[in-house]
Amino acid sequence: MDHSKPSSALAFLQSSSLPMLVQEEIERLIMTGELPVGSRINESDMAARFHTSRGPVREALRSLEEAGLLRTEKNRGMFVREISFEEADEIYELREALEEVIGRRVARRISPDGVARLRAMIDAMRVAAQAGNLEHYAQLNLQFHDILLDTAGSGKLTETYQRLIKELSLFRMRALDDGGGLRVSVDEHSQIVEAMASGDAERTAQAMRQHVADSRARMHKAMGRTAPADLSTSSPSSSKKA
Repeated sequence: MDHSKPSSALAFLQSSSLPMLVQEEIERLIMTGELPVGSRINESDMAARFHTSRGPVREALRSLEEAGLLRTEKNRGMFVREISFEEADEIYELREALEEVIGRRVARRISPDGVARLRAMIDAMRVAAQAGNLEHYAQLNLQFHDILLDTAGSGKLTETYQRLIKELSLFRMRALDDGGGLRVSVDEHSQIVEAMASGDAERTAQAMRQHVADSRARMHKAMGRTAPADLSTSSPSSSKKA
């Protein structure tokens, strides 16, 4: 029996999926802070770490650069990208509008089982917040919003949102920590879920938008910046939670 074709197909599958696996792992290292902002990525070190050649690592790094997580410096190599305050503020502003769209879609689509799953996520987030476990809370927060994206059911919306969130993750953990967000973020997520459970699309959209506005206000506080006019007048709750 000729095994050449299956073997070739398997080899192709392995070689084509390896860069993606390496990319996912490097992305995880960036998101958890193990590869901090500004750190240089060494291809040889990464290849040794993942027990692979430099080819898949190079391909993974190119994809992460396209995703906005890495930057190239001529004759120096590739570095974990640093997001400026001004860029982070622009991302927050865009995210407010996207969250409103997501909220409306989810409120119309979510099932009772979906609501129960989100409530369980909030319970886990509350435990992490009470323990002061910032990294675990941040991971749960990302998972929470991934569930909302899946429920919203829009590929283009997911693609746009995830790119913004990944870039913002390079900046936003400081706002959660220094800005006091860990103490109030759980309650904001709980309000979002209860709005979804009610089936009220507009209430959900506004809860989602306000959560981002409050997060943005916390970022301004953490960085010692004055909130812009559109943020400080968004609602009474934003000034209380900032």
